[in-house]
Amino acid sequence: MFSAADQLSNATKASIDSQLAAMSELANKALHSVAELVELNITTAKDSLAQTSAAAQQMLTAKDAQEIFNLTSTQAQPQAEKALAYGRHLASIATKAQAEFTKATEARVAETAKQVTKLINDLAEAAPAGSENAIALLKASVANANATYEQIVKASKQAFESMEDSVNEATKHFVPAAAEKPTRAKK
Repeated sequence: MFSAADQLSNATKASIDSQLAAMSELANKALHSVAELVELNITTAKDSLAQTSAAAQQMLTAKDAQEIFNLTSTQAQPQAEKALAYGRHLASIATKAQAEFTKATEARVAETAKQVTKLINDLAEAAPAGSENAIALLKASVANANATYEQIVKASKQAFESMEDSVNEATKHFVPAAAEKPTRAKK
């Protein structure tokens, strides 16, 4: 049977290994999300440059101010829709990253909680008589920490869902407004 010091040493090593693995996993997920964001921004910048160039060419070939006005009006809605599509794609990347981070964190916290519970149980078996109150206090502290973490995760999920709902609702209201502007301008 291992001594309490050996158990703590093994638990500490396992905890450090677990934390390093968690940091590595989260760093990889973060880099993947950043790569997606960079790809989105590069694609958007290229498309924007091409569209701006085409629009400038059309403006240069316009015969009068009315034709320039009409060109500007017809380009307003597609540009607004592209901006909304960019926002949706950006929100999608953020939502996916948040879900991956939450999943990885929950898995690591569950594993750590399992390890801590096992350690406490092992220490309780090896503890001298009369230390039952200290073990019970330690178990209650771990249970409270886990409950607090679960509440934090629940609150962050709700906040993120609320933000996502707000973005979607704003998008619904913006699309009709963007569609109406060129029509009003023609009147």
